[in-house]
Amino acid sequence: MIDERSSGGSDLPPGVIFRTPDQDLPAAELTDYRLRELQLRKTLAKSEALLLQKDELIRRQELLKEESNHRLLNDLQMTISLLSLQSRTSANPEAASQLAAAANRVSMIARIHRRLTSSKAARTIAFKKFLEDFCLDFSAMSSSDDSPAKISVEGSEIDLPATTAIPLGFIASELVTNAAKYGKGRIAVRLEPDPKHGYALSVANGGPALPEGFDPSASKGLGMKIIRSFTSQIGGELQISRGADGQGARFAVLFPALK
Repeated sequence: MIDERSSGGSDLPPGVIFRTPDQDLPAAELTDYRLRELQLRKTLAKSEALLLQKDELIRRQELLKEESNHRLLNDLQMTISLLSLQSRTSANPEAASQLAAAANRVSMIARIHRRLTSSKAARTIAFKKFLEDFCLDFSAMSSSDDSPAKISVEGSEIDLPATTAIPLGFIASELVTNAAKYGKGRIAVRLEPDPKHGYALSVANGGPALPEGFDPSASKGLGMKIIRSFTSQIGGELQISRGADGQGARFAVLFPALK
């Protein structure tokens, strides 16, 4: 059967079955139409070129980031080796002890950095999981067979961006280190939402209570300076109080929720 639309009753020229839209346009409009089409094609080509440039810049930034992390970890490892060597060869027992403590602190920093930057594609970090792994490592490093370190991690799992998680990781390291050094009994680490500030990370321990009027800003210790600096970096607030039973200490870092 022959379709009547392609038969002699059609206004199409002989041999033409379909008509393209521009065949109905006057010459001037057709020229304008083709010029706009050409401009659109050029714009699309330019956009594609810009996207390719952006992809290349992102790739280069990722490579630079990986190289920077690699160099940092190498530098930290060299620092650890030098401090350990000096501590073993020092004739002064007090100096040797201080050098060994410094080596342990740098080693902990290297572990935290490696753990927080281990996933290349990670934009966020499951921070409670990080705390659990960190505290497990800390217990293994700082405990002995006769006196195992007891650290519990409680609260909610929260995905934090690396820009917040990395400083908060160093804060957690210093707080747990101080709790193990100055406190007694179990160390309780807790991560939870805070209705007023967003989130709260707290570290509490037993032992002697904090002195009345304790002012962290007046502390000359390196650990407290690190805590205050990183707390400020993430827009947080440091709160210090005694434990629930009036003993020990509780340090809490309150920081804003992400929008």
